Parts: sequence; structure tokens; C-alpha cells
Amino acid sequence: MEKPWECEDCGKGFRSPSLLEIHWRSHTGERPFTCPVCGKGFTISSQLKTHQRVHTDERPFKCPDCGKCFKSSGELRRHKLVHSDERPFTSSVCGKEFTCSANLLSHQLVHSDERAFKCSDCEKSFKTKIDLLRHQRVHTGERLFTCSMCGKGFTQSSQLTTHLLIHTSKRPFKCSNCEKSFKSRNSLMRHQSFHTGERPFTCSVCGKGFTQSCNLTTHQVVHTNKKPFKCSDCEKSFKSRNQLMMHQRTHTGERPFTCSECGKRFTRSSSLTAHQVVHSDKRPYKCSDCEKSFKTKMELMIHQRIHTGERPFICCVCGKRFTQSSNLTVHQLVHTNKRPFKCSDCEKSFKIRNHLMMHQRTHTGERPFTCSVCGKGFSDPSNRLKHQQVHM
Repeated sequence: MEKPWECEDCGKGFRSPSLLEIHWRSHTGERPFTCPVCGKGFTISSQLKTHQRVHTDERPFKCPDCGKCFKSSGELRRHKLVHSDERPFTSSVCGKEFTCSANLLSHQLVHSDERAFKCSDCEKSFKTKIDLLRHQRVHTGERLFTCSMCGKGFTQSSQLTTHLLIHTSKRPFKCSNCEKSFKSRNSLMRHQSFHTGERPFTCSVCGKGFTQSCNLTTHQVVHTNKKPFKCSDCEKSFKSRNQLMMHQRTHTGERPFTCSECGKRFTRSSSLTAHQVVHSDKRPYKCSDCEKSFKTKMELMIHQRIHTGERPFICCVCGKRFTQSSNLTVHQLVHTNKRPFKCSDCEKSFKIRNHLMMHQRTHTGERPFTCSVCGKGFSDPSNRLKHQQVHM
């Protein structure tokens, strides 16, 4: 089709003078259509009309497949791709596919080290302006997106969308390799990497691979000494907000994750998942150096350090080395006089939670560790081991 109306600045052609006038505003910066609520300006009236729905929450465009409503036809069009397998935009670097070009553009920054957008409140820098804006909400405490079911607030709309699935039992995304199903496409994609073994995100310092870019970002903090997240109840500081949140549960006593088999409660979901293996006899992870087998991959990795002699966790005070980070954490209390775990029945206090739990059995009379030969009970496993030598 003929486009006789040509832009003097860039040479682009248009079918009518009105379209040329709208385009011309991209060069002049003119935005004649202004929102009366927030003052934001737009080059065309239809953009203003779409924007005003932000203030009214009007969502006239409804998805015929799931009933979800949207503020613009473009949002509905992009959403419809969720219900199909169509992902027309592919990354030339890693082959990952996306439903819209904007998501592809955002993803491509993963393959670049440039972080041009810097936070004025801390030392962090980001690859996109939108990432910086989201991060700044950490400092302001702003949570624009609120769940209508439980009132929980979120810094991003995508977090709210994911959260809303908690209030439903639907798991529409099914794995083709096993029987598991998931509430979101991202969760399914993350799960599928366990089948493929793919770890496309690699640490430039140590070479460790990860299934998600966010896991890589969290890991990279390991290679620095920065711990910007401080606990308001004690002097401890942490490398990530999640670590701080989990730590704070030691002060509040909150244990939101409950085992459906035995009722035991945990401060984090990963601890519950690890615990649930206790109720199964399966030990699929076998050591290649000896005959031992383990219930989790992590247990196998820790065990293999016995064969390799690797002790990667070093005490900064005395230089003693450990095979597990948890052993180092317990050891570091040797260099301090703190005893934060106090018994509610007497005046004794302890450096670690396990010692407090063992002590409390002297008050309750609980003896959960039983000798398999004579049935005698003990309050801690070490005493049982000493006793069992009697039968040898």
C-alpha cells in the first residue's frame, strides 16, 4: 500500500497526514493527551484511555478460556498465548522461547553483564529501569499490589498473580515426564530442568550452574563478604532478604510448614521437603566410592566429602574447616559467650537449639532413642550409641 506522507526526520512513510502527525511526536517529545489523575502524558488519545483504566481498575477484555479480565486488548492477546503452546520469540543465545517480544528483550539481558541502572540507596545495580524501580520498593516499603483474598501486599503484579494461585487448588501445568502438575508455567519449566539436567545460568567465579537466573544472583553473594540484611532482634546479618526472613522465625517461633504425616513443623518449605523423605524407605542416591546410599542428593554430596577430604567451610577465627556450613555455624559459637536458647523450665541456656531440645527432655522425661536390642530409651542418640557397645 502506498505511503505518500513521509517523515522529514527519519524518512518513514505513512498512509495519512494524521498518522504522520502522531509519529512526528516521537521526535518532538510532544504528549498532548494528559491524564487528569496523575498527569502522565500520551501521544495519542487511545493510549490515554487505556492508561486511565489503571486508576479505575476497569478490565473490559475477558479471556474466553479462563475468564481472566484485562485492561487492554494487547494484554488479552498476550495472555491468550498462555493457553496455547505458541512461543514465537526465541533467544538466539540459549534457545529459550517467549510469548511476546518484550519478554525476549528482557531475557536477553541475562546474557549480558551490563548493569546501567544504579540504586541511589545502596550499591546494587540493575540491567533494566523496571528492575531498579521494583528494587527501590525494598527501601520504601511500598507494596502496590494487594491480594483481595488475604490482604497480603506485593511489590510486583506478577508476584500477586502467582500468589493468587495459593487460594485455588488448580494446577493446570502438567509435566510430560512425570505425574507432577504445577500452578504456573514457570514452576513447570523449573521442574522440567530436573529431568533434562539443564543448568543454563553459570557462575563466572566458580563455574557452578543453576536452573534459574535468580538462583545464580543469590549464589553470587557467596563470593562477597557483604551482608546488608540485618536482624532487628539480634546482631546477625545476612546476604539475602530470604535468609533474614527465615532467621527471624527463630525469634518469633513461627513454623508455617507442617508435615502431613507426623505433624512436625518447620521454618521453611525446603526443610519440610527434606524431612518428608524420613517417611519413605527410598534411597535413590548412591555413592560411587562405597556401598552407601542416601535419600537426598545433598546428603550424598556431603557424604562424598569424606572420600575427597574436601572441607570448604572455614572458620574465620581459628581456621578450622568443615564439610557442612551448618557445622561451621554451630562451631562459631565456641568463639562467643552468647547462649541465645533459654530453657523455659529452668535457668539454663544453650548455644544451639539442638542442645536446648536435648536438655528439655530431662524435664519431660522423653526418651525417643531406643536400643534395638533391649529396648532401653535415651534422651539423645550419642548415649544410645555408647549403650549399644554393651551388647557387642
